[in-house]
Amino acid sequence: MPQKQGGVMSVAVREFVARVWPVAMLIVAMCSIQTGASIAKTLFPVIGATGTTSIRLILAAGLLLIVMRPWRQRFSRRAWKSTMIYGVALGVMNLLFYQALQTVPLGIAVALEFTGPLAVAVLSSRRWLDLLWVAFAVLGLACLLLLGDESNGAVDPYGAACALGAGVCWALYILFGQKAGSVNGAQSATLGITIAAVVIAPVGLIDVGPAIFAPEVLPLAFAVAVLSTALPYTLEMVALPRLPTQTFGTLMSLEPAIGALSGLLFLSQLLSGLQWLAIGLIIVASIGTTLTVRRRDTFETPAPD
Repeated sequence: MPQKQGGVMSVAVREFVARVWPVAMLIVAMCSIQTGASIAKTLFPVIGATGTTSIRLILAAGLLLIVMRPWRQRFSRRAWKSTMIYGVALGVMNLLFYQALQTVPLGIAVALEFTGPLAVAVLSSRRWLDLLWVAFAVLGLACLLLLGDESNGAVDPYGAACALGAGVCWALYILFGQKAGSVNGAQSATLGITIAAVVIAPVGLIDVGPAIFAPEVLPLAFAVAVLSTALPYTLEMVALPRLPTQTFGTLMSLEPAIGALSGLLFLSQLLSGLQWLAIGLIIVASIGTTLTVRRRDTFETPAPD
């Protein structure tokens, strides 16, 4: 009997770890992205949002190609199609988000961008309990958006449009990243970031020129590449196939909360009671959707061609 109970406990522990591990990877990825965003903002006055996006993707792609060496692995045609769309969506998402940050505060930009993964969570939901957690996330985001910008003025229309466009790309990133990652895992992140660099780099070179490779730019750009691209997207690509679509989308609602906390830690930005309430609602939604997920809802791995 004790051995049987020990076996049951062992299975329970393994199932718990299997459920929590991809969630932990997502949280680390989001913290890394927000730290990188804080550093990236310091490059805007030098090479602008376009140049910062370009050099970030170029360096991240180079780093991952050296470390991961994806050419050693064969890719199916189905994987290539998903990876191509994933890469283009990733590149455009980053470019639009950095464009938004030029005129829209970080918290508002992240909240607007979140409409993409939130839509994925809503459209892929099959149970009323999933909708309850999504409702918590929506309420939290509503509290954030009702605050307006830092000066209590109207949100810049161009910046808001860029953030919403980034949200559309974020939704595509989730859907096609899941398909690509289920076949090739972290290698899909390497190829996706390389594709993003190929698509976005010419835009930065045309807009800024060789200034993106200036010696004073490269150290900070390398830090941004690691923190905002190479590390988090690799972690997300490993986590994506292990989570249901709606769970991943709702978990990403932690992004505005982590952004607000990063502002408090790195920029000494104090939060109001309403902001803390919004963060609490978003965290409740994230925890709720994680604890109530069912194993049969996980993404099915497609068979290779």
